[in-house]
Amino acid sequence: MYRCLIAAVATVAFALPAAAQVQRNFPQNALRGTITFGSPPQILLNGKPTQLAPGSRIRGENNLLVMSGALVSAKGTVNYTIDQSGLVRDVWILRKEELSMKPWPETLEQAQAWQFDPTAQTWTKP
Repeated sequence: MYRCLIAAVATVAFALPAAAQVQRNFPQNALRGTITFGSPPQILLNGKPTQLAPGSRIRGENNLLVMSGALVSAKGTVNYTIDQSGLVRDVWILRKEELSMKPWPETLEQAQAWQFDPTAQTWTKP
C-alpha cells in the first residue's frame, strides 16, 4: 500500500517540472498587456481600471491556476482574453520565452489586421 503511494508521489514529482515547461498555445483572440491585480475582481489593465469576469481563469508561469486573491498588488505582462460583456475572462502570466514572442497584438484592431499562425504561435503584420 505504501509502495503504491510512494510510486504515485514520485511520478507526480517528476512529471510537474516537465509539464511546467510545455509550450502553451494561446487562442487567436488573446491580446497582450500589462496588468496590476487589485482587490478581486478589480484589476488595472494597460493602466485602465476593469474587472475579472465571474469564473475567470488566471494561469501562472507554470500554467497552473492561480487565485486572484493571491495576486493582490502583483504586476506583470500577460496575454488575456475579453468576454462578450467586456470583462477579462482568461489571463496567462507570461514566462520569459513567451515575452519574446513578438509582435503580439495589444488591441482588437491589431488582432483583426494581423495574420495569426496558431501552430507556430506567431503573428505577422501586413
